[in-house]
Amino acid sequence: MKVAVASKDGISINLHFGHAKNFIIYDITDGQLQQIDNREVDHYCHGQHGDQSAMQKILHTIKDCQAVFVAKVGDGPAEKLANIGVTAVDNYAYEAVEESLIDYWHKQ
Repeated sequence: MKVAVASKDGISINLHFGHAKNFIIYDITDGQLQQIDNREVDHYCHGQHGDQSAMQKILHTIKDCQAVFVAKVGDGPAEKLANIGVTAVDNYAYEAVEESLIDYWHKQ
């Protein structure tokens, strides 16, 4: 399973989807976690509106992931992610990355 994580520090899931400037990509195999990439993206959220060009680039950047872990995500972006087969996961907001990803993997 390949997943993306929005994190300021790589320790906790502490960025909103629209505020992420990069996504840390992990591969989870047999309950083992490995960081495999760090993908930069354009900032999507600009106050009350989003940059649709940036959104398209983000979708393209993480389309090979099964899920994206974020502190928060709006309904619009969550729907766009679902349309490309990526699940937006915000129920591990502000929790530790490693433990959260392994817990999610066990629940799949």
